[in-house]
Parts: sequence; C-alpha cells; structure tokens
Amino acid sequence: MEIPAINLKAIVIVHWLLTMWGCIGLPNSYAWGDFGALALGVWAIAQRDSLDAVIMFLVAMVVTILTDIIHFGIFYPSADLIGRDLFRFSAGMAILSLLLKPVSCFFVYQMYRERGGDYNVTLGFPSLSRNRDTYQSIDHQDESGSLAQPFNQAQDPKPGARTY
Repeated sequence: MEIPAINLKAIVIVHWLLTMWGCIGLPNSYAWGDFGALALGVWAIAQRDSLDAVIMFLVAMVVTILTDIIHFGIFYPSADLIGRDLFRFSAGMAILSLLLKPVSCFFVYQMYRERGGDYNVTLGFPSLSRNRDTYQSIDHQDESGSLAQPFNQAQDPKPGARTY
C-alpha cells in the first residue's frame, strides 16, 4: 500500500487555522509555540530543497505535541476566564490540532525522506564489528610508478643523511 502524497502547504494551512481558533481560549505561550513551529513550516515550503527546514519543522511539531499536552493539563479547567462556549470551541480546535499533529509528523517525515534525508534512529550503543572486507591498510602501499613517490623525490644514497 502506497502512502498518499500530502502537500506541505495543506499541513501548514490546516494547523494554522486550528491554532488560530485554539488561541482564543488558551494562553499566549500556546500561540507562540505553535505559530513558531508553523513559521518553520513556511520556511520548509519556501525552500523546497532544504533538508534543514523540513527536519526543523518536524522537530518543532514533535515539541509542540508535548507543549500542547502541558498547556491542556495546566489551563483546561480555566473555563471561568472567558465564555464557556467560546472556551469549549477553542479547546476543541486545539485538541483537534493536537490529534492531527502525529499524522502530520508522519507526512512531514515522508517529505524529509523524499528530499533526500536519511535519519536513522538508533536506540542502542554503537557496536563494533570485525568485518574487515572494506578495510584498506596503509602499511602496504602500491609500489607501482608514480604512486610510490608522489612528489618525485629522488632516493637518498645514504639513509638518514639528507641534503637540502
């Protein structure tokens, strides 16, 4: 089964709209975090061949998932600050944005791979291998022609005595 191609512009526009509606009832820190991540998304749209822009947008989206959860944990029961219906709408849009972010991160990662990025996650310790098939020793140099003396130096008649 092939993964459908989702446009990066669609991801940014959907999250921008949901973040705008979510900012009605949540604090300014929510807005700064999410709009900062979306600014990196605009950068990724503007520079189509930049791997840095896409990976920074991906990392920012992952970080905003965590900060959004913290914002909901701290500020969700504050419905008495503004109208109850307005807060419920705002929180609902912010929660919808939060639910869509992992899916968006998956598609942004696919775009990163399409642009030539190869980010391998290794959770273990680096392993040492004894495979010496591609090992090329510097002790045994090729003695043929110009490779033996790359700077065209003449052999000294006496080893240890050099004339300058």
